[in-house]
Amino acid sequence: MQNSFIEQTASFVKERLKNAESGHDWWHIQRVWNNTKLLLETEDADRMVCELTALLHDIADSKFHHGDEQIGPRIAGEFLLSIGVDATTVVHVQQIILNMSFKASLGEVSFHSKELEIVQDADRLDAIGAIGIARAFNYGGFKNREIYNPEIPVEQHLTKEAYKNTQAPTINHFYEKLLLLRDKMNTPTGREIAAERHRFMESFLQQFYGEWNGER
Repeated sequence: MQNSFIEQTASFVKERLKNAESGHDWWHIQRVWNNTKLLLETEDADRMVCELTALLHDIADSKFHHGDEQIGPRIAGEFLLSIGVDATTVVHVQQIILNMSFKASLGEVSFHSKELEIVQDADRLDAIGAIGIARAFNYGGFKNREIYNPEIPVEQHLTKEAYKNTQAPTINHFYEKLLLLRDKMNTPTGREIAAERHRFMESFLQQFYGEWNGER
């Protein structure tokens, strides 16, 4: 039965996100799902909760829905109940979706579970490294943001609202989020993978600034 729920959910998400921005589309979901299964090899947690959440975590990302942070958990919950998933599992999935994002961590987070730790790590791993770099610039282009502007300083967003409302160039995003994720990982495997991807981003930035400044 668990496999049936997961298969039905994967089909639902793949269809719903077929026209999504490519940093938050089905392929992003598939990568996070794969990361989740990788982390589950060394972590003890409810596998169905983890996999369902990985599949549904961006079913309606608030930044594409006028900042509405309830729409994602609501759509996820309605779908899971419609295919017969038990209410306790549904609520758990909804709570993880509501609390797992980086911006959520800048506010008050009152929910915690091992399953949240795993899916959060899986999602954050897709935000760093080579794919993280590609996703950052893709989203920056989607929002018509500058690649880099040395006249716009980096801001460390201390509040959720400040982070949500930033219009800074994409390079600033590395310092405001991406380079911070390595030290926010929850699991040993997540930390190990994140360390390598973090180094890749540092190398990219070094190369970027050299090219920007006309160095050989």
